[in-house]
Amino acid sequence: QVQLVESGGGLVQPGGSLRLSCAASGSIFTIYGMGWYRQAPGKKRDLVANIARAGRTNYADSAKDRFTISTDNAKNTVYLEMKSLKPEDTAVYYCNADVVTTDWATNNYWGQGTQVTVSS
Repeated sequence: QVQLVESGGGLVQPGGSLRLSCAASGSIFTIYGMGWYRQAPGKKRDLVANIARAGRTNYADSAKDRFTISTDNAKNTVYLEMKSLKPEDTAVYYCNADVVTTDWATNNYWGQGTQVTVSS
């Protein structure tokens, strides 16, 4: 019913920047909130940042002062601007959204993930 499609990952040198995008589509009535998680090899999936529809944001300590989450509610799209990237930011980044669909059901959805590799 709902698809989340991420884009913008890739290989970047330490200190560089990347901008991730995630567009939600399908039978969407409204989206309560969207967020980004990441999972490095051998580690659990952790929250990077999330944002409520009204704009309130929440960041993991590792993302504060370097990453910025934002949304375009009209496009059902969430962005993650990442600066001053470090090798430890290397992970698969997943988009997540709490969606009310047109049948009035509320569910949580995940994207397929996009690889971010920070290496020289």
